[in-house]
Amino acid sequence: MISLRHWYLLVLCCVFSAAASTDYKEFIKDKSHHTGFYSYFLDEQQGKVYLEIKQFEQPFIFQSSLPHGIGSNDIGLDRGQLGDTRLVQFERVGKKVLLRQLNTHYRANSNNPLEQQAIDEAFASSIIWGFTVVSENTAAKTTIVDYTPFLLSDIHNISDTLKQRKQGSYSVDNSRSAIFKKRIKAFPENTEFEAIVTYKGSKPGEYLRSVTPENTAVSVNLHHSFIKLPDDNYQTREFHPFSGFWQHGYADYASAIDEPLIKRLIPRHRLQKKYPNKAKSEAIEPIVYYLDAGVPEPVRSALLDGARWWNEAFEAAGFEHAFQVKMLPSDADPMDVRYNVIQWVHRATRGWSYGSSVIDPRTGEIIKGHVTLGSLRVRQDYLIALGLTSPFQSEGADTSAMKEMALARI
Repeated sequence: MISLRHWYLLVLCCVFSAAASTDYKEFIKDKSHHTGFYSYFLDEQQGKVYLEIKQFEQPFIFQSSLPHGIGSNDIGLDRGQLGDTRLVQFERVGKKVLLRQLNTHYRANSNNPLEQQAIDEAFASSIIWGFTVVSENTAAKTTIVDYTPFLLSDIHNISDTLKQRKQGSYSVDNSRSAIFKKRIKAFPENTEFEAIVTYKGSKPGEYLRSVTPENTAVSVNLHHSFIKLPDDNYQTREFHPFSGFWQHGYADYASAIDEPLIKRLIPRHRLQKKYPNKAKSEAIEPIVYYLDAGVPEPVRSALLDGARWWNEAFEAAGFEHAFQVKMLPSDADPMDVRYNVIQWVHRATRGWSYGSSVIDPRTGEIIKGHVTLGSLRVRQDYLIALGLTSPFQSEGADTSAMKEMALARI
């Protein structure tokens, strides 16, 4: 037999549950639901993105990037530039949700949880954003927050970069910033968000004035990627100076006293033979790089041929067809973590070509390779060839050999 007190509590719980359910039903009206690694609601009328959180204190990779750049080599904010790769997790405190960036440099690779706790408490982490809970789905046990303010924030530190380059004082103007619906998508192992962010400011420098139509308002696109952590089957490789490679390092305070405290790993793609006992075998999953479809001919063919030469090294190492180069589909987003890309980047002046990666901060595994090729590079080689050979002894001189040299080099 139930007591009056318990009956009252039961009724109260039912009332609160019904209220929460009603609030949720009211919240999802006029919003489209998109499911994936992190599901979200899109409110097109209000121009807002609401994130659905199912698990707290569950680490994942957060990657920021700059899909639409400023266009000046001297400023250094290129199209397709990757930002920081962060290991993060959501944490809930009452009606507030915090996004904490974990400190991956200082760690204790130990089976002793108290040893790991000592490291966590000794070195600072960083709360990079705070959200307010806007609704809850009690049936599905999910929490919903407004992700829009974070998406419109200066995650790429553009204001600081412009200031350091002496290009003026700028800050985000929310009235001229908005979500970029076309590039907001959810997939099983990653969720992608993007926004148009406008920076307003004064006293623009020479470089900024040369590339902006209205130099008091600089509009770019900023991208956020949520990436599921890879499984534990990746095999790390220790760095050696003779490898000619760069390193991914961290401090392991669980190291024995006669071992180095700093551990160094080689960042690399995961590559495994389909038939490990064979001298040569296809890969379980080949490494595929996608070439920017915006590259014009004849440069496009030259880049495809050159990039595919890398497969010869993989063949020599015992892998068949393990390194492939394809054209990026026209509807694909170069910032999508599922694509390794070779991106064609225009600048007002000639600049460097370089490579960068989204790297699992725990292991050094390359999750996404991202190559930036400056479009003026091949033109510069052609001009150098003209200057060295001086073929203009008559009108209509043949410069095909100089073009071939420039294409052969790229």
